[in-house]
Amino acid sequence: MDELSTIFAALADPTRRAMLARLAAGEATVGELAAPHDISLPAVSRHLKVLERAGLVSKGRDAQWRPCRLETKPLEEIEEWMSTYRKFFEGRLDALDTHLNVIMGRSAEKEES
Repeated sequence: MDELSTIFAALADPTRRAMLARLAAGEATVGELAAPHDISLPAVSRHLKVLERAGLVSKGRDAQWRPCRLETKPLEEIEEWMSTYRKFFEGRLDALDTHLNVIMGRSAEKEES
């Protein structure tokens, strides 16, 4: 699987996205990441392994404490990949906005008649 596919596959799960959102606020332990979810610690560890394989999370070592932290490089790669599509959709949305304004303008003229 290519790198972007691995990242998108990791982001496809809502539990993993919630973990990343928590890590965006700062480092956390596995227990802290597990707390808001109704899943076992082994299940949390499996989710973390998926995130680690995608490069989205890394684990440090501080004595017995293994803090998890968010790694932003894969998210930057997604941002770069999506920038082409963002330009496309922004252009399409601008065209839709213009079209809707024309339609709304014509509708207002018909109502005045």
